Amino acid sequence: MNMRAAPPTGPSTDIRDLLLDAAGLSLDKLPMLHVIFDRMATLCAESLRQLASSQAYYSLSQVESGRIGDVLDSYEGMAIVGVFHSPEWDSHVIVGFDRDFVFSMVEVLFGADGSEPPVEEERSFSNIELRIAIALFEQVTKALQGSFALVSQVSFKFQRQETRMDFAVVGRRNNLAICAKFLLQALNRGGEMFVLIPQGALTPMRQQLASTTAGESSPRDPVWTKHIRGEVQRTEVRLRAVLEEREITLGEAAQLEVGQILPLQATPRSRVKLESVEQPLFWCSLGQAEGSYVLRIEEAVDLDQEFIDDILPR
Repeated sequence: MNMRAAPPTGPSTDIRDLLLDAAGLSLDKLPMLHVIFDRMATLCAESLRQLASSQAYYSLSQVESGRIGDVLDSYEGMAIVGVFHSPEWDSHVIVGFDRDFVFSMVEVLFGADGSEPPVEEERSFSNIELRIAIALFEQVTKALQGSFALVSQVSFKFQRQETRMDFAVVGRRNNLAICAKFLLQALNRGGEMFVLIPQGALTPMRQQLASTTAGESSPRDPVWTKHIRGEVQRTEVRLRAVLEEREITLGEAAQLEVGQILPLQATPRSRVKLESVEQPLFWCSLGQAEGSYVLRIEEAVDLDQEFIDDILPR
């Protein structure tokens, strides 16, 4: 009886996978990461509209790779971070807000109008600011979870909040991580939010992150979609009705005089072409109603057929 060995179920031993893991992830080869973080910015803005009356905008600033310790040290003494655990990834994720982000968000949530000067003093965060940060962490991680749903079903559980970057431990400080930075704009001021994900959590998904499809894009902002649709519908469009077109030579055009009558071959039954910005739109029939000329649309202009008629000899 032939015995066939079962396939290994542990970590991959393929030398190519081991080399890729050791070298880290190349952001240039992971286009889906930008799609995911763009979508996250949109979801964060939508969730904030439900909490505040003032307009606030999120935008993806940059996505970079670096050492966990180096990224956290750059925010030492000027940020609040939340540490989250992802059971599906078996890894931790850090979400952070810098001082300007926290102070701006406090004013937005409490209904300020931006008339007060921004906070310039160097001080520790108050209890109210820390509690607001916890509430914001919940909103941001929901957006992060919804964004990564494009490639992975993942959840995040809040573990703790830190203001000392030395205590924000999510692995060895010299491990590589992906850091996405977002800009907040509200009340003529703003701040920065960042998301720090160890590369080890993303390595198993590198094939999904390396390819995009036509349907993978950031969701449309419903407020802006409605606004743009309304503006487009109110846009004025100039139409031109063409009864007949004739070709003449340059010499004939030079001999035209004021008051000269040009005979037309069109009849009351001739179709009229309706154009806008020299773009043919519809064939119409000409008529009269209440002392004015009117057009009745009969059919759309077939641009392909028009092109064929133009190039074929008559």
